[in-house]
Amino acid sequence: MSGPEDGPTSPGDGTTGRATLTAVRPSPPPPAPEPPRRPGIARWAADLAMGARFAVTGGRESWARTIMTAVGVGLGVTLLLIAASVPTMDSARNERTNAMAAFGFGEEPKPGAGTTHLAMANTDFHDKDIQGLVMAPDGDRPPHPPGIGGVPAAGEMYVSPALKELLASDEGKLLRDRFPYRIAGVIGDSGLSGPAEYRYYAGITQKQFDHVPSSYRIDRWGAQDTSGDGLDPALVLLVVVGCVVLLLPVLIFIATAARFGGERRDKRLAALRLVGADIPMTRRIAAGESLFGSVLGLAVGAALFLMVREAIGGASMMGLSFFTSDITPSLPLALAILLTVPASAVAVTLLALRAIAIEPLGVVRNATPRRRRLWWRLLLPLLGIGLLAPLAGGFGAGSSGGDLQTYQAAAGAVLLLIGTTALLPWLVEAVVERFGKGPVPWQLATRRLQLSSGTAARAVSGITVAVAGAIALQMLFASVEAQNTEETKQDPTRAQLVMNMNVDNGAQAREAFARLGAAKGVRSVLGVTEDSFSDPRSKVKNPADIPVDSLTVADCPALRELAHITSCRDGDTFLVTADPEYTGTDNAFTKPGGQINLAFDDEGIPTPGKPKLWTVPRSAKKVESRQDPIGAQRSGILATPGAFDVSDLSDPQAVAMLRLDPKVPDAEEYVRNASATIAPTLDVMELTSSSQSSEFQTIRNVLFIGATATLLLIGASMIVTTLEQLRDRKRLLSVLVAFGTRRTTLSWSILWQTAVPVVLGLALSIAGGLALGALLLKMVGEGIAVDWAGLAAMTGIGAGVILVVTLASLPPLWRMMRPEGLRTE
Repeated sequence: MSGPEDGPTSPGDGTTGRATLTAVRPSPPPPAPEPPRRPGIARWAADLAMGARFAVTGGRESWARTIMTAVGVGLGVTLLLIAASVPTMDSARNERTNAMAAFGFGEEPKPGAGTTHLAMANTDFHDKDIQGLVMAPDGDRPPHPPGIGGVPAAGEMYVSPALKELLASDEGKLLRDRFPYRIAGVIGDSGLSGPAEYRYYAGITQKQFDHVPSSYRIDRWGAQDTSGDGLDPALVLLVVVGCVVLLLPVLIFIATAARFGGERRDKRLAALRLVGADIPMTRRIAAGESLFGSVLGLAVGAALFLMVREAIGGASMMGLSFFTSDITPSLPLALAILLTVPASAVAVTLLALRAIAIEPLGVVRNATPRRRRLWWRLLLPLLGIGLLAPLAGGFGAGSSGGDLQTYQAAAGAVLLLIGTTALLPWLVEAVVERFGKGPVPWQLATRRLQLSSGTAARAVSGITVAVAGAIALQMLFASVEAQNTEETKQDPTRAQLVMNMNVDNGAQAREAFARLGAAKGVRSVLGVTEDSFSDPRSKVKNPADIPVDSLTVADCPALRELAHITSCRDGDTFLVTADPEYTGTDNAFTKPGGQINLAFDDEGIPTPGKPKLWTVPRSAKKVESRQDPIGAQRSGILATPGAFDVSDLSDPQAVAMLRLDPKVPDAEEYVRNASATIAPTLDVMELTSSSQSSEFQTIRNVLFIGATATLLLIGASMIVTTLEQLRDRKRLLSVLVAFGTRRTTLSWSILWQTAVPVVLGLALSIAGGLALGALLLKMVGEGIAVDWAGLAAMTGIGAGVILVVTLASLPPLWRMMRPEGLRTE
């Protein structure tokens, strides 16, 4: 008898009752795992928000990293906002300059109710350029300059705020004697190119214009915008390379600042892995933390920019000044900064985490890393060379492709400089791995560099690219300076000042020379009065084609400056032989005993029908012309006052060349004051051996200001970077001190850790800078010439910045080397 435990029976086996086994079907295979889905926008936003929350609520360490990042990014954003304001500053300045231009437009208008009679009356005081106009209305509806409500009355003047302040100061006591006018008002902002400009508008009578040369009339103020006039290609290249060199270190530093506090952040990410976060999630959280720091850096940069904006507004540097309202970032550039800085912070963080294995039990970053690849680092400078090389000798040639060439030059310079910086981590790694035995500080430093050479290379990447760009810019700058500097042929050792004056007769010329000679600090006056004469025997039909030459009257000391004269006394006359290619005449019609015609009409054309003849004395001696202190050579006739009466000249021109006493301070200013008593518009020209174009001087000043700001930023950024690295090593330093390591040993190790990447970085920057400089010189068609003194100066400045940063980091280093640093929360 079988029980239920015997099992089931077969349905067809009812007689035997034997148990049988049934077949069991195999279970179906498990479904294949679904491929991981890409996180959507919502997932990204949630993880970024969590990272931002960790940056705020993660304790003191999180706040320290966030503040470090915000300060670093803020410094870079400040300089970027200032650079983004340059187009607005230049545009506003040009608009005001064009609005207050007083040029004649085509044919000069006739005097009427709506015209103003005026003349230029610029002057100098010490190192200050003072722009001025003297004017008188022709009617009751004259156009008035921008910034004032009307034309100043005779004896009155309107001055800029800067000039008013100067005249009221102790320094301006000497300048007040130059302006015999009463101050009637102050010029408004619309009538000034900048707040520190020295400008005045003075009113004089119409009769006074009889003694004012080069006066003219206008019926309106303002001129067409000339800001779009093309610059010389070499100057354009100088501007492009200057912008790249100044801004590229800023961008590199912003990228470096986004990686501050990376080691401590990675430990927090390991804790997140322990509670279930996967690797992509931890990376997004880290990106959110960097994003928050960069956004906070934007706010810090905006606040610093507003502070710097107030400091710049109204200040003057190297002749440039801007109103505070001018310093406003261009909207497209400001939006680009607003979007690019946070995006670059996120991108840099994600790229940095690709080389780190964040596991639940720790972070693997000190394992033997893969060797850095060299091929892509070499590809960047090669691409830059490939963009710059086709422009050799043809940059700016022709009108087509000008903008494209500019962009190509900028891109090539950027790639070459970034490639130089990208080579630095590979170079540091390749060099430090070969370091061996040495003193304890050296071993500590080299071991640290061998474990994390990338951190040390990033710390000096900004100064590396700055020095490389500065060397290239110095080479190009020297070439462009030579192109835009020309010899004036003036000799400041023979005379220091010169003035050209219109006089009616010899008495006026003698009086003017006497006034100038009586000025304090004048050692002697070389006074020359000259006019033209023509050939009365000429047979040409057109009077304008009659040969003319010059007649110069002066005393013997002055004549000796004009020709090689051995013997001279009052009453002598000389015939000057000069190079026809220089003077434009062969002087063939002037002979001893011959006659010359002194009569000219109002337009300066000889009048053979009504001649005014003068006979050249038969005792006239032939002498060779000599280049005068101004750099000019004279031909024709030289006569002393006893041989020729200046009153016989039709339109005499007086030239005064002054020799000053170098022992008398402000001698030039006393001369300018004396010249103002002769004519308010008399131009006192200082003799110089060379002169430079105004465009080059402006670009040089702007580049100098930008380079100063960039160096200050690099120094401040490197201090922040060094402090951040020391903070990450605080516990390690405390451990070493607790075990008896001397502080001097640790200080020397820190110095070696800084010195090795700096030396390698400077060597790399010299090579990259010379390569870029050579390409730039080829682009403007110049031979390769290395300014070794400038190269040494640029390298020394870079090393000096590093030294200052190292010295500034020693006090916090000593504070961190305490056993108390072992305490933890």
